[in-house]
Amino acid sequence: MLHEIVNWIVETVGAMGYLGIFIMMFLESSFFPFPSEVAMIPAGYLASKGEMSLVAAFLTGAGGSLAGAIFNYILGHKLGRPFLIKYGKFVFIKPETIDKTEEFFEKYGPASTFWGRLLPGIRQYISLPAGIGKMHLLSFSIYTFLGAGIWCAVLLSLGYIFGEHEEEIESVLHYLIGAIILMVAAVFYYYRKKNKKIEEEFIEELEKQR
Repeated sequence: MLHEIVNWIVETVGAMGYLGIFIMMFLESSFFPFPSEVAMIPAGYLASKGEMSLVAAFLTGAGGSLAGAIFNYILGHKLGRPFLIKYGKFVFIKPETIDKTEEFFEKYGPASTFWGRLLPGIRQYISLPAGIGKMHLLSFSIYTFLGAGIWCAVLLSLGYIFGEHEEEIESVLHYLIGAIILMVAAVFYYYRKKNKKIEEEFIEELEKQR
């Protein structure tokens, strides 16, 4: 069954070309629960066969992700938290999802829009609290494109290297996601520890000046 679905996706992306990649990644990055793996991995496979440009596939994939993220950003910015909490469920946005990503954004600041793009369950919705918090759009776009670009590059590489070997792709992807989660956790741990130290030094300096 999985093999048939993958084949269908490969044929669809191949038929629609780069537009298909853009649309699928737009959906994945906005409110529609569409997995990015089924768009970018087949694109990488097609690139390995010479049927697509790896660079063009990367740019359209990352561009689609950015467009979908900006769409969510605008939703958060224009509609606000109360509206999304009340009506978000009609477009697959659960209140607990908003709470989770908003907490993540508040804890780690604007940089969370970069790191959040690498985390399952956070990736699709981190744009909402950024919009609600009225983060500067240019900074948001840069962070988002960089984070989405890394994720697209990872998936394209898997498709390019492993091709139709679904089990190998699933195995490697599983370990990669685990490694990414550990890496992001380590970065945020260092970030919080460093900020805490700076805060303590600042308080000590204030006390000396009294």
